[in-house]
Amino acid sequence: MTENMSITAKLTPYLVPISLVFIMALTRFQHFGDSLHLPDASLAVFFLAGLYHSTVLKRRTVFIALLLIAGMIDFAAIQMGTSAWCISPAYVFLVPTYFVMWRVGQYCRYVQLTSMSSLLKAFVWVALASTAAFFISNMSFYLFSGRYSDMPVMNYFVNVAHYYPAYVGYTLIYAVLGYAAIFISQSFKPAVLRAA
Repeated sequence: MTENMSITAKLTPYLVPISLVFIMALTRFQHFGDSLHLPDASLAVFFLAGLYHSTVLKRRTVFIALLLIAGMIDFAAIQMGTSAWCISPAYVFLVPTYFVMWRVGQYCRYVQLTSMSSLLKAFVWVALASTAAFFISNMSFYLFSGRYSDMPVMNYFVNVAHYYPAYVGYTLIYAVLGYAAIFISQSFKPAVLRAA
């Protein structure tokens, strides 16, 4: 039993990052989903990675690893036939896009979720971070992709504005599911420790 405990104790710090990588790999192929694919959870994955605290894994390491894995997933998706339309010099601006989500996740780690109002506060932060991420990714694509040099900026934003509700909405849904998973795992933790 002690041997099982030590294996469990060694694996536990890696379960959350591995789960987040799995979710990103499962959903990253389609931004807004369709009848065969789930919507992209990457923003929520970076938020939840920031929320995650490990004494074994350095937070910066998790962030950098997720960035690299996101790039590898995109490369694999393009090799399997997904459009490479979004791959441009602006692609590098996904780093600050995801960094916003990760930092807000770090901030929300200190929001005490003891009431509905504190939970609402965390979701307002997720919505604000998703809005900032939407602006960063779309503005950088407009400025640096080379695809919209003749289009006035306001026309561009009118054209992409219809993506905003799904961009923020799916991120919020995944964040709600992430918080639910946290609450469920915390409610089972004492029972698991008593059984050991």
